[in-house]
Amino acid sequence: MTSPLYRQPLLWLVALGFFMQTLDATILNTALPSIAASLGESPLRMESVVIAYLLTVALLMPASGWLADRFGTRRVYLAAILLFALGSLACAESRTLWQLVLARVLQGIGGAFLMPVGRLAVLRSFPGPQLLGAMSFVVMPGLIGPMLGPVLGGWLVEYASWHWIFLLNLPIGLLGAWAVRRYMPDFREPGQPGFDWVGFLLLGGGMVMLSLGLQGFGELGMGGAAAGLLMLGGLAGMVSYWLHAARTPHPLFALSLFQTQSFAVGLLGNLFARLGSGAMPFLLPLMLQLALGYSPLAAGLAMMPVALAAMASKTIVEQLLNRFGYQRLLTVNTVLVGLMIASFALLGQSTPTWWLAIQLALFGAVNSIQFTAMNTLTLKDLEGRGASGGNGLLSMTMQLSISLGVASAAAMLSAFQQHFGAGQTLAVFRATFVCVGLLGALAALIFAQLDEATRPPEKAAP
Repeated sequence: MTSPLYRQPLLWLVALGFFMQTLDATILNTALPSIAASLGESPLRMESVVIAYLLTVALLMPASGWLADRFGTRRVYLAAILLFALGSLACAESRTLWQLVLARVLQGIGGAFLMPVGRLAVLRSFPGPQLLGAMSFVVMPGLIGPMLGPVLGGWLVEYASWHWIFLLNLPIGLLGAWAVRRYMPDFREPGQPGFDWVGFLLLGGGMVMLSLGLQGFGELGMGGAAAGLLMLGGLAGMVSYWLHAARTPHPLFALSLFQTQSFAVGLLGNLFARLGSGAMPFLLPLMLQLALGYSPLAAGLAMMPVALAAMASKTIVEQLLNRFGYQRLLTVNTVLVGLMIASFALLGQSTPTWWLAIQLALFGAVNSIQFTAMNTLTLKDLEGRGASGGNGLLSMTMQLSISLGVASAAAMLSAFQQHFGAGQTLAVFRATFVCVGLLGALAALIFAQLDEATRPPEKAAP
């Protein structure tokens, strides 16, 4: 247990790491058109910059706990902050798209360990009665980052340059590195079972091939056969992991987790529901700038109602669950999220700003309710080691789903651009929003399989 003298600085340290991660996840989207112009690329083919980071985080996140137990929380967290800062510097110095993609991979290696290892240090530092307050403090930057990121990204692009989006992480990273050496406890857990490297390679390889296959239909310019083979290879890798985990004493993620109905439905629902909503931070700033003529700063400011409504709606999730239960709430709300996504196809040059703000706020509210209810459903019936493994698998699935959602949306943009032809940017985005909304709404079929009597939790998860 950590000395009480160091507990509060530890919370600030972990919150700082989480802030870096969540800010970076949203600050980039507003700047994509400007980065594309600087690198001589099409703004509609910049999804690899987003996907490279998300996929790297999803791939490496399962190894975070094992590495922390093996090498200590202090070393791993220090390495994570330094790699994130180094990756940020490499991003700012990139001169081509592929240099930027590789730099984002480096940044993602650090980002994959920031929150899991920080959460682990907090978990082992605070006694049970104090843990809820500690975790609430740590996750608060996760609500502030998405609100500040688009505005700050737009402001930096408009009044400085896109390079400062990444350079901003350097002083934060140096401050964090100093604080890690001073305040981060060095927890280790010797005697843990060996890491499931075979399972890690099978599952990770499957994820990468599936994502690259989807990208191949869009930005990467692959033929249909090559992209299809990659997607089939990805599915084969995931099926192989399933068979491997069934006969391995200590798999990366135990298949017994899926014997719990709430976990199985919640995880699969998360995977498919986020295919739609996960693409929105990528699509919306692009549409506002490329199709509706917004400046980067105006596009960033336009995204604020999403974050504000998301924060406000979290206060009513528990009451909604108590009144309607998981099955009804998630089935109906998933359809509402899909309809709200599709409704952005109605935007045009004459759409009033106040109407756009209402539309964005409504989307932010139903989307936040969706995330909170899905996450709570997935984890609420897990205990002991199952809770740790289930939380890790949920975190990985969330990142993977957002990555696949962005890849799917980009593939649709590419397909509709070829269908409608040059000069039809608004029509391209409208068709894409309708398809993305339908894709997300289909997850309602998964949540409909829940037992109607599934009890609500005592406290909804953040």
